[in-house]
Amino acid sequence: MEVNGSIKKIGDVQSITDTFKKRELVVTTEEQYPQHILVEFTQDRTSLLDSYNIGDKVSVGINLRGREWTSPQGEVKYFNTVQGWRIEKKSNEQAAGAGEMPPMPPMNDEEDDLPF
Repeated sequence: MEVNGSIKKIGDVQSITDTFKKRELVVTTEEQYPQHILVEFTQDRTSLLDSYNIGDKVSVGINLRGREWTSPQGEVKYFNTVQGWRIEKKSNEQAAGAGEMPPMPPMNDEEDDLPF
């Protein structure tokens, strides 16, 4: 899966434990109703964000992660994470053409070879 848009925020590397670190990235999609998607990069992938800046147009490869947690009271909750594994800059031409469909050729009834 991919998330395409512009970088709104790049967080600092957070050391959660001695053996686990993460870095958060917020990507704003370029749709009619833009969405701000939080993407987590973990471990050695945190350094992938070093060469990016706020405002850069990017395509981010993601995986959706889900987990179940049971509270001490026995209540079961579910949590989701959007985890990034790849990021690449889009050129202005790629970003401008993202989401655009090529025009459909005109239909000519005489060329219709469908049996119905």
